Amino acid sequence: MATALLKSTTLKEQELNGACDRAATALEHFRAKLQEQLPTLPKETALGRDPYIFFLKNVALYPYSPEEILAMGQQEWNRAVAFEAYEKNRNKDLPPLKIADKIDNWIADAAAKELQIREFLEKRDILSVPDWIQHYTLRSTPEYLRALGFTETDDFTSPSRLKENCIRYVPEPSPSLGYFWRATAMDPRPIIVHEGIPGHYFQLCLSWKHEDPIRRHYYDSGANEGIGFYAEEMMLQAGLFDDSPHTREIIYNFMRLRALRVEVDVKLALGQFTLEQAAKYLEEKVPMDSGTARQEAIAFSTGPGQALTYQIGKLQIMKLLAEVRMQQGEKFNLRAFHDFVWKNGNVPIALQSWEYLGSKDLLPLSR
Repeated sequence: MATALLKSTTLKEQELNGACDRAATALEHFRAKLQEQLPTLPKETALGRDPYIFFLKNVALYPYSPEEILAMGQQEWNRAVAFEAYEKNRNKDLPPLKIADKIDNWIADAAAKELQIREFLEKRDILSVPDWIQHYTLRSTPEYLRALGFTETDDFTSPSRLKENCIRYVPEPSPSLGYFWRATAMDPRPIIVHEGIPGHYFQLCLSWKHEDPIRRHYYDSGANEGIGFYAEEMMLQAGLFDDSPHTREIIYNFMRLRALRVEVDVKLALGQFTLEQAAKYLEEKVPMDSGTARQEAIAFSTGPGQALTYQIGKLQIMKLLAEVRMQQGEKFNLRAFHDFVWKNGNVPIALQSWEYLGSKDLLPLSR
């Protein structure tokens, strides 16, 4: 990493190498300390019911019990599997999607489709796209990042870097790519929609320009990931993927994964799944490669409550949309609704609902 970074930094070689040596030494000491403590650490990884309920109610602000969340995920799983089956049957005689042949072609394709998505949002009156929002771009992963083995490779910029493009670093396209990378290499639009525009990068930029400074810097994964996942199906229903039937299959398969994440999250937290059982479950039921499945299971076991944010956040947004639509009747404006949710996308959906509808009943105070 240090050798490759030397070409991209203003630091002198001696200064960079010294910093890297100190970092490596600190990591080695930290690893040794963990290994020393390992025999005395508990083997139980489950959070437990009472702490999990406390988190759901008081941190995530979800007005649902673990059992209700589990039922919501299972219902969405059934829906996703059924819709994917309809789509596959419809497309069974169509030629499959092809993986990008070269990384430069992949990057160029993503750039063109990002512009098409921005135009689609405006022309279909779905969401306002301010001119000051920069672009979500792909770039080949530099060697200094490859050496570190990052799995999340998006640089979403920051409140002080709103004039810079967002960058997603990508590997060389190949049939052996993992679950998400393979889908992205066949059609970059699903990942652009979730991670870029109108997803995370776009939502974060809008929130970072909020007139309320607290809302610029506070963020909530339930709202952020809920918006990213909601954007996928919303854009599918709006017709973005009508030109690529097999891409619609990808969206439905993503839906399967997000629904399964709910079950895995709840069962890991309550001790009904071990890490190994969770990984195997994801691998078989999504399906996905074993490496990605294990990475997901490890992440979920160390961060209870995060894996369900995609599905439950999306369902909360859809519930809010339905309530606003019924309250406003024919005056309802989809673009105005989305502009509000995206602008306030760092705030829990329960609080957005309270603010938008003026109803305290929507807050999780009764459980």
